[in-house]
Amino acid sequence: MKPTKMRNKLIYRATFHTRSKQLGSQLSEDLRKKYGKKSVRVIEGDSIKIVRGEFKGVDGKISKVSTKKNSVAVEGVKKEKTKGDKFDVYIHTSNLLVTGLNTEDKWRIAKLEGKKPSEKPKGVIEKTAKKENTTKETKVTKTQKKEVEK
Repeated sequence: MKPTKMRNKLIYRATFHTRSKQLGSQLSEDLRKKYGKKSVRVIEGDSIKIVRGEFKGVDGKISKVSTKKNSVAVEGVKKEKTKGDKFDVYIHTSNLLVTGLNTEDKWRIAKLEGKKPSEKPKGVIEKTAKKENTTKETKVTKTQKKEVEK
């Protein structure tokens, strides 16, 4: 099979989880130093700067993410039709530089920091261990009461 056909198959006929991975964009220098990563998958609410294309130099926030188009819509970046209507311009994620992250998703931040998001923080583990100990004690006292009653 020709290389171009293979490449097109990988890009345009990709599965949903592969398409999601294709929506990555470079991090700015300060974010690279902070997280030790070069790129990240963009989501709505991230602050970005457009590096290439017609809207080069524009800063804004991501308003929509389109996995079908492999691109994002940025707030304030619109084009005007001849009738006067305005519409969103979708920009490919490779032409963006992420300057600020949306920190609402704790799972995403934990993955960026290199922590395992599935593990609970130490404080949470201690509390659950204490609860387990108290339930065992109450079970023991209930069985002891039944034996005393007999």
